[in-house]
Amino acid sequence: MKKTIAVLGSTGSIGVQSLDVAEKSGYTVDAITANKDFKTLEAQIRKFKPRFAALADTAAAAELRLRVRDTATKVYSGAEGVCLCAEESDADTAIDSIVGLAGLLPAMKILESGKTLALANKEALVAGGHLVLDAAKKTGKQILPVDSEHSAIFQCLEGKPSNKALKKIILTASGGPFFGKTKDEIKNVTAADALKHPTWDMGAKITIDSASMFNKGLELIEAHFLFGVAPEDIDILVHRESIIHSMVMYDDNSVIAQLGLSDMRIPIQYALTYPERYPSPVGELDLSEIGKLTFFKPDYEVFDCLGICREAITRGGLYPAAVNSANEEANRLFREGKIGFTDLGRLIRTAFSVTPDKKDYTLSDIFETDKAARQAVHDNI
Repeated sequence: MKKTIAVLGSTGSIGVQSLDVAEKSGYTVDAITANKDFKTLEAQIRKFKPRFAALADTAAAAELRLRVRDTATKVYSGAEGVCLCAEESDADTAIDSIVGLAGLLPAMKILESGKTLALANKEALVAGGHLVLDAAKKTGKQILPVDSEHSAIFQCLEGKPSNKALKKIILTASGGPFFGKTKDEIKNVTAADALKHPTWDMGAKITIDSASMFNKGLELIEAHFLFGVAPEDIDILVHRESIIHSMVMYDDNSVIAQLGLSDMRIPIQYALTYPERYPSPVGELDLSEIGKLTFFKPDYEVFDCLGICREAITRGGLYPAAVNSANEEANRLFREGKIGFTDLGRLIRTAFSVTPDKKDYTLSDIFETDKAARQAVHDNI
């Protein structure tokens, strides 16, 4: 199946794997964007020959323009340039794999320009919630999940008679590098320790989020919006082998799970080929080789970020956006060695005190809350 795609965040882990899937599938790549990695983006431009490219960093974009002036690719700059790539591309499907709140506006532009959104950016739905869903409803375009967990849920729900039969969603989590540790044992861990994820190869920000399990809290909020399931009906289960990517339970207590190797190219490909399935870009799953599958309840006391995310989505409105922004700031400070690992939850929680209690909100409200939440983190270090 010939398809034209755009990849926003093409130099990150998901973006690189998306381009790998595109190459193997023979897709046309019409637009690519990144933050400031002009060297990698130049190589991608020369290989895939997209019509459009953009770097959010304006200085990096200026350098890229010089480097690729012998090509036909038009280079945009800044956040506006990234959005222009989303809008002007002829892509059937655009993958949003930008990290953080920066992925919200591009997600909106993808949908508003009549493209299918393959969503690998959790924060767009966490912060944008009903605004993103309304944009999809207005244009009639689908939001196809790329995260392995949400792709798993999406696949488990295929063929269901209706949402009424769904009892709960069970999100699986690897547990990260500090599974089984106590508060005292993780008090003095460093960013280098937290970056040693046992299963997945991801960018630094997301890997730290996985270590604190804030990432699983984001996935809980995203699942609420994607599948219309109440937060209290979304369970989290630690599954160290990362073979079962998530499960759903129906009213008759039947549980359906999606299994596969820990390789993001599987859900990426499915988002691009849906509703068809094509030969896998990775190997077969051999359960006899895996040997066993284990499951544990998460420790909400040690990994307090999980409880914060649950509280945020239960409160609703702008609270998920606030804790997301507070986490982005606290995560960065931890990676820079300016705060400790156990400071993350305490500092993220300060966002609650500066968040306006509004059920109906605008994009402007989200960005104002973003500023307030980040400032609250600095005020409480």
